[in-house]
Amino acid sequence: MAASPTIAIPVTASARVLVTTIAGQEGLWKHRRQIGISEYYPQKVGARSYWQFESTWGGPVALNDILQKTPHQIAAVCSYLDIQCDAHSLYEACAWNDMLACAMARLALWSDPAPLPDYWDKGAGWQYYVRNWKPGAPHPESWSGLHDQAMAAAGLPPK
Repeated sequence: MAASPTIAIPVTASARVLVTTIAGQEGLWKHRRQIGISEYYPQKVGARSYWQFESTWGGPVALNDILQKTPHQIAAVCSYLDIQCDAHSLYEACAWNDMLACAMARLALWSDPAPLPDYWDKGAGWQYYVRNWKPGAPHPESWSGLHDQAMAAAGLPPK
């Protein structure tokens, strides 16, 4: 989604690369629902979207956090996509609406007061991801390759 006056969040190369890399890190660009969760925790539904959003407060990136930290921006996104702007609706919709999920990922990053790292800075990107997504089982060994793929997808040269 392009930047709009209502949302007022810039679309930059750094944002595109980081959002894309996180989708690769969290869902390998193919899993919209958390895999393996039901066999260990049958009562838990699991995270949703390529960015693996949780439905509860705290821990990994949670929908309630996005609603609390960026209420006007997420409301504008929901209005544009004709989706109810509440935690339950967002949780259900982000599993199948990639535009919504991508916007939510960008909002999660935008709510961090630190500036986005330069798109080519893999180490700073990893730290930004860990700080904002709080992964339960981080896999730093896969970040570099996923980052390279995200840069290539964005048409950006390595530094």
